[in-house]
Amino acid sequence: MSIATTAEPYSADATPNAYDGQRVGVLLIQGFTGSPASMVPWGRALAATGLGVSVPRLPGHGTTWQELNRTRWADWYGEVDRSFEKLRANCDQVVVGGLSMGGALALRLAADRGREVAGVVLVNPAVSTERKDVLALPVLKHVVPAFPGITNDIKKPGVEEFGYTRTPLRAAHSMMTGWKALRDDLPKVTQPLLMFLSTEDHVADASSARVIRAAVSSRDLVEHMLENSYHVATLDNDAPIIFEESAQFIRRVTGP
Repeated sequence: MSIATTAEPYSADATPNAYDGQRVGVLLIQGFTGSPASMVPWGRALAATGLGVSVPRLPGHGTTWQELNRTRWADWYGEVDRSFEKLRANCDQVVVGGLSMGGALALRLAADRGREVAGVVLVNPAVSTERKDVLALPVLKHVVPAFPGITNDIKKPGVEEFGYTRTPLRAAHSMMTGWKALRDDLPKVTQPLLMFLSTEDHVADASSARVIRAAVSSRDLVEHMLENSYHVATLDNDAPIIFEESAQFIRRVTGP
């Protein structure tokens, strides 16, 4: 299966810090039905500050929605875990960040890895939904292969996320099953956490932020509301805010 040129993974090596010689890495995780294209500008901005960066392509993404429908939460998390191990091998500390479902995968990694993860950055994370139609997914996924797509929820004119135009239901059900297990383990998340939330988001509803806020054990939890972006805020009008504030956060949580 050929991979779209817009879906190529991105990586950059870390430069040792001037003040203590540490190498700090950042793992950035895309959202469901999206591609690395939604994260690469963020990754390049962080790499320009000397951070090591990894933006993997999740299995089933960047090809066809039919292929995505043959993959599951365990496949996506497996790629995240492998990418984290590679960063850890070359960096003294690693921070993880994610958009939408990528935020859920970042939290899963933080819960599983504990102190190996130095901090977590979330952009419009998705760990739950208030939509009632998802209750039918266990049955619907056997009857209907896909619903209309959820990509390109971007306020800035002329910006393309390069995601799928269809949402495959078997894969969507697997994601939501992964969410359920994650929600039970959110109290295991103790790392410093920075969460960016768009005031208008047509994909992830407010339930996810409420769940995260109430369940994590992080004592250092900072929220920033984005007033001029929709769901894919990493490509939207507020992207420079995300880039700058996440770089400051990473320096703070990995510094002496």
